[in-house]
Amino acid sequence: MTGRPGPTDRPRGLAGPRAEKPISLALQGGGAHGAYTWGVLDAILEDGRLAIEAVTGASAGSMNAVVLVDGWLEGGADGARRKLAEFWRKVSPDGGLSEGQRQVFDGLLGFWSQASQPFAAWTRAWQGSFSPYDTLVDINPLRETLTGTVDFARLRGADIRLFVAATSVWTGKIRLFETAELEADHVMASACLPTLFRAVEIDGEPFFDFFYSGNTEIYTLFYHAHCDDVLLVQINPIERHETPRDAAEIQNRLTEINFNSGLLRELRVIDFVARLIDEGKISDEDYKRVLMHRIGGDGALEEFSASSRMSADWDFFQRLRDIGRKAAQDWLVRHYDDLGQRSTLDLRSAYA
Repeated sequence: MTGRPGPTDRPRGLAGPRAEKPISLALQGGGAHGAYTWGVLDAILEDGRLAIEAVTGASAGSMNAVVLVDGWLEGGADGARRKLAEFWRKVSPDGGLSEGQRQVFDGLLGFWSQASQPFAAWTRAWQGSFSPYDTLVDINPLRETLTGTVDFARLRGADIRLFVAATSVWTGKIRLFETAELEADHVMASACLPTLFRAVEIDGEPFFDFFYSGNTEIYTLFYHAHCDDVLLVQINPIERHETPRDAAEIQNRLTEINFNSGLLRELRVIDFVARLIDEGKISDEDYKRVLMHRIGGDGALEEFSASSRMSADWDFFQRLRDIGRKAAQDWLVRHYDDLGQRSTLDLRSAYA
């Protein structure tokens, strides 16, 4: 069955008094560029017409997801907006981290960059000579920021389908952690960069950043969300019409390609199923027709290279937030009426 709610159904999930249409969110990871997602969420919450039924997030996307939901539980849409702003402020240089924590967190945001100094030199030396297991301490400064912002006990009682994705070190497979079990460790596992931090153990099994097995997990929304509409907040451009020349540019582009490879596979399958339904080869009574939408990924974000994910300056966060807000506002103007009716992301032309 399609699972589309009837006209008199009350939207599920995070639904304010003005909410009319339900949607599920898939939040891509991307380090400091997650501030763009903050802006998208801020505009959606401010608009108030969408009910967020389910959220799936990876890496920085998982952080935005848990902060969003916990903020809503604290104070509705306004509480979610305040909580997101509080989180991103805390991880900026003047937000309370010590200099030592700042250096580590900069690495967390942009470990793949070979273009930024002085951290890049330290990262290369570290990766060439040491393992995180060679040190006597295992400290990730982001954990303190996260636990100081999110009430995980409250979060586990949320009436929303929330999924945090991580990669099993032992099997290489994707593992999804759901609302009722979520703790800080699950989010830290989703964002654990193994060249900088030890794998996060959950029930005795080690996990790494979801980047290593994909960077978005859309499929789970097909099975666990009632509504058909899925909004992908994509912060890694698919296309760049230029050829990288030096080592840093090449590494940055490889990072973007790797980040998007899993996403492209998922979207091609969605398009394939939609075509089979259109051709009458399978029934939409048995297979769900997903209505896909996207904000970001191209356009304004193309001016930022992968290395800019290392920037944790508050001004940079605010700039990305504002770009994300405008993108979401423009998308709502153009496509709000399409929700529940049709996809606004042309999968065939964009990803085939």
